[in-house]
Amino acid sequence: MDRTYNYLLDTAIKLARRAGEVQLGFFRSDHLRTDTKINESDIVTEADRASEDVVISYIRDHYPDHAILSEESGQLGDDAEFRWVIDPLDGTTNFRSGLPNFSVSIGIEHCGITQAGVVYAPYLGEMFTAVRGQGAFLNGKPIKCSRIPSLSRAVLATGFPVDKDVNPDNNLDNVARLLPHIRGLRRLGSAAIDICYTAAGFLEGYWELNLHEWDVCAGMLIASEAGCTVELFRPDRNICLAVAAPQLFTSIRSKLK
Repeated sequence: MDRTYNYLLDTAIKLARRAGEVQLGFFRSDHLRTDTKINESDIVTEADRASEDVVISYIRDHYPDHAILSEESGQLGDDAEFRWVIDPLDGTTNFRSGLPNFSVSIGIEHCGITQAGVVYAPYLGEMFTAVRGQGAFLNGKPIKCSRIPSLSRAVLATGFPVDKDVNPDNNLDNVARLLPHIRGLRRLGSAAIDICYTAAGFLEGYWELNLHEWDVCAGMLIASEAGCTVELFRPDRNICLAVAAPQLFTSIRSKLK
């Protein structure tokens, strides 16, 4: 089965590159069409939809018996042995603003377990990949999580829910508890990149509330394969994820509510 997973990973890499090419064609355009979803903080652009079309059409043509879960199209197909979990453009606000931290995220599940994943940041030229049990890679080179031993030297990343304007459960309390104890806090704007940067040791940890499967499916596998501790820490706010180097995880997790 490992051969199948590696073959599917190669396909996902190819699709991520194609989606990235589509995105770069729209990036920093003066005429990018943008719509809102639930509020002004939750947006979708024509680049999201165009890059999603590239990925989904290929999967439907070449893997018609596979299911798909994608951010803009939702669940496509009935329960199936294989499912592709896709965020065609993670970091849409960055993309719309002309900021380079955006990515394509593609995870491949087999019988409900993620077995392969790709996160590709096309403007940055960074391709993160993993197959379960085979390690994690950035542009083909192995990556491992940070070895920094103390929270006081850690740089963490987080994000904020799109309903932050109306819901007081908006992560600011977690920031207040952690910020005094760490070297720095970053808000990069793409959950998939945050997770992969933690996997690569560029960050010591990351947490966020109110995420979705397409945000984290590929990244969680990549982080686990790089040696990170990965935990879903709340059941009541969609997906609430904490990822960190294992020697720092307990210190970080103890401050998250």
